[in-house]
Amino acid sequence: MALTATIRKAELQISDMDRGYYASHTLTLAQHPSETDDRLMVRLLTFALNADDRLEFGRGLSVDDEPDLWRRDYTGDIELWIELGQPDESRLRKAAGRARAVQLVTYGGRAADIWWDRNASALKKLSTLEVMDLPGEFVTEWGAQIERTMQWDVQIQDGEVQLTSDKAQLSVIPTWRKQKPQA
Repeated sequence: MALTATIRKAELQISDMDRGYYASHTLTLAQHPSETDDRLMVRLLTFALNADDRLEFGRGLSVDDEPDLWRRDYTGDIELWIELGQPDESRLRKAAGRARAVQLVTYGGRAADIWWDRNASALKKLSTLEVMDLPGEFVTEWGAQIERTMQWDVQIQDGEVQLTSDKAQLSVIPTWRKQKPQA
């Protein structure tokens, strides 16, 4: 018997003072049976960090030619391709050829550090790629907050992310392993 996706609903009130973006988003996320709670919550946080009216979730883990999240322009061209975790370097190279900008969000503590050490020299050659890391301890705590229906206030200022619900308050400062040169 095939397992089906678990549907999660999230309402985000986003105040991103770093980008001047203030909006409410009501999201429906399908959690593939092989997707961990931590990974789903990283997807949700990544949406908040890049929130835009055109930002969308990809079709999921079982689809190879789509990212975890992406933003297309009005002509259908890919403006932003977002991957999570520790993808193969060739996948990021392919993404860099298809999108104007590529963002990778790593997480997983020591495993992510080892992956970065192994791939950094090749990835630094991709001029449109930025790589952000979320601390492993934070991801574990954030993943534990998963519910079928969630409401979070997300405040972003000076690189710090404050996440508040009626049950928890968390804070994280993502670190940048690689940033795109500023235009």
